[in-house]
Amino acid sequence: MDAIDEFQYRLNTAVGGFRPGAHPGTSLGAGQEFAAHGRLFDHPDPRRLDLRASLLDVRREWLVRIYRQRASVLVHAVVDVSASMAFGAARAKLDVVADFVDSLGRSAFRAGDAAGLMAFNHDRADGDELYLPARHSRGGGGAMADALRQYAADRDAVPDRDARGGGAALQRTLERLAGKAGLVFLVSDFHWPLAPLAGALDLLAHACVVPVVVWDRAEIEAPADDVLLALRDAESGARRTLWVTSKLRAQWRSNVAQRRREIDALFAKAGMRAFYLLGDFDPEALSRHFLEGEP
Repeated sequence: MDAIDEFQYRLNTAVGGFRPGAHPGTSLGAGQEFAAHGRLFDHPDPRRLDLRASLLDVRREWLVRIYRQRASVLVHAVVDVSASMAFGAARAKLDVVADFVDSLGRSAFRAGDAAGLMAFNHDRADGDELYLPARHSRGGGGAMADALRQYAADRDAVPDRDARGGGAALQRTLERLAGKAGLVFLVSDFHWPLAPLAGALDLLAHACVVPVVVWDRAEIEAPADDVLLALRDAESGARRTLWVTSKLRAQWRSNVAQRRREIDALFAKAGMRAFYLLGDFDPEALSRHFLEGEP
């Protein structure tokens, strides 16, 4: 992938930590953001001596400038690998997500951050076996993408009927990140009940969370003409035949719009703004998502 496949991201708050990086930090050290003046005796660095402030100081002490240090963060992609994510007319949604995590790893490395991959699966009780710890590596993005594609290729095509369903799988996965600061991309098609999601997001109260809604156009855009469709539910495996009429197409569009409103409303309550990934991954669109508003 070329440099254009990277994207720019930013956090909406200062972060702690002493590892230098690209984000505004809360620690004092080498940086460009002025924080305060301090005594030269306490901070013996004459290169930062502020003569004007020293002359105006009522205590007649030599003062130096103290700066805030820019810091790095931990970046995680938490990916839904349930059966519905294997759907796609041209490309499977998980394949598109693999492009995203590849770009994420490269972007994080350029920013000086460590990136990792976690997964959850509503179809299996052991759906969180895909895990790559966060690391600062030039090839980390490619490793995450390869692991995700390999998992998709190796997974059992028949859903586990003992699945926990709902948000239990997500809750169990996010417990690893509970109470930790950083940047978390929550990647899913969200074709499952949203009610448990609010409780799961509480575990990420200290992190900046960017929901990534992955939809294939074949599932959100109704056919243009009347047609007979043979359908199979990706999650349950149930099959049915559906005659698509003009009335059904209108209901189709209405249901998609309603689902989007529900997703947006849920994340808005948590102070988050979802990024919709339709078709192929566009890194420039994700960069604009960060630039146009706080994630």
